[in-house]
Amino acid sequence: MSSLLIRDAEVEGTRCDVRTRHGLVVEIGDRLRPAGDDDVLDAAGGALLPGLTDHHIHLFATAGDLASAACSPSQARTPAQLAETLREATPDYAGWVRGVRYHESVAGDLDSARLDALRDNVPVRIQHRSGALWMLNSRAAEAVGLETADHPGIERDGEGHATGRLWRADDWLRWRLPHSEPPSLAQVGHLLAGYGVTAVTDATPDLSPETVSAIAEAMASSDIPQRVQLLGMPLDTAPPPEHGPTAGPWKIVLADSGLPAFDELVDTITAAHDNGRPVAVHTVTRESLILLIAAFEQAGSLPGDRLEHAALVPAELIPAIRRRGLRVVTQPGFIADRGDDYLRDVPRADHGDLYRCASLSAARVPLALSSDAPYGPLDPWSVMRAATLRLTPAGETLSRAECLTAAESLHAYLSPAANPGGKGPGVRVGASADLVLLHTPLSEALACLDAGLVRSTIMNGQPVTSS
Repeated sequence: MSSLLIRDAEVEGTRCDVRTRHGLVVEIGDRLRPAGDDDVLDAAGGALLPGLTDHHIHLFATAGDLASAACSPSQARTPAQLAETLREATPDYAGWVRGVRYHESVAGDLDSARLDALRDNVPVRIQHRSGALWMLNSRAAEAVGLETADHPGIERDGEGHATGRLWRADDWLRWRLPHSEPPSLAQVGHLLAGYGVTAVTDATPDLSPETVSAIAEAMASSDIPQRVQLLGMPLDTAPPPEHGPTAGPWKIVLADSGLPAFDELVDTITAAHDNGRPVAVHTVTRESLILLIAAFEQAGSLPGDRLEHAALVPAELIPAIRRRGLRVVTQPGFIADRGDDYLRDVPRADHGDLYRCASLSAARVPLALSSDAPYGPLDPWSVMRAATLRLTPAGETLSRAECLTAAESLHAYLSPAANPGGKGPGVRVGASADLVLLHTPLSEALACLDAGLVRSTIMNGQPVTSS
């Protein structure tokens, strides 16, 4: 592997040259002389930073989203526009249409009958933007045997008939759909690299060994050039290949539709801790957070335990989060994407509790930002802007007191996957050569926080994108 000499880069405010070799930063200095095997990249004074980490993403769901019909309020605002979107959607190889990111503000609560009115000549399934609900038209419901199936997530009407709405039943539905190979992750990997992302944490729970293997294969083929940590890596799964994904904290979902019993949650946390795994717990409501903190008080906490989303955090619970040593991985990008819905649907008294950032940082709770793609915006720079401005799509400010500075927002993406919200190694001799080079000095970049700032993303000491 040849080495890379990056000339005239800004590193922590100083212009210098940086040499990488064998995946590490090996030399930093002024006017370094090229070695015989050096590739040379002129940074022209642009900031050289550690690569960004998306601390909460769903890789295969994002790949599927990119290949699906967009049904969100920003793409289809009315029932007529949604019908047009579905009519124009090209069915997949098995003849199905897949829609994503739906919200009931477009055409109300969709069931089979309402979906039939939008498109009934092929099987159609649409995912709610929360990721918790699938809605099937009659052809799709018949194809998967929804009426006679026995699953707790199948919604039924007063007479016991399936409505076409299926809650938190992704695995059940997946096994009843026509067989297909996992979608390619190449487009996801390419987009992330273009944003300067060199590491991701996949937050999908309860991954099968086959899915873990598919991710390892995508990494081996460089479809995913990023380093990957998996929250859903099964507790009893053998370690993947040396250069494959790593196991992160164990993912636990506290579903909005039905919280677990207290003792059950304590046992789940304890089982993960006994396996040497911290936990990463999905919590988006006040009730789930109260239950979770009580469970940590009983089970104890382990370094690395983290709250996923922490969408609503009452101020009085912040000291308990700090006391238990928990860290928070949150997504203020939802404010820019859905903030007007929050202002309309969430009680005013709770607005200050939504996607807290500044108050958590002030309490010394380690804070990391992430996308939650495909359910939130994939672009990390847009998430950083949302954290600093907290503007809704209509331009309203949601809880100005929770705004981070631009530098704080960037730091929350620079923390390493194994230490979200913590301090990374920076650009120094001996550190990993997973880097991002910007077109401008850091001070100029912090003034606009835009993906167009990314000039080159460097993985393992070699550029994988450039602009």
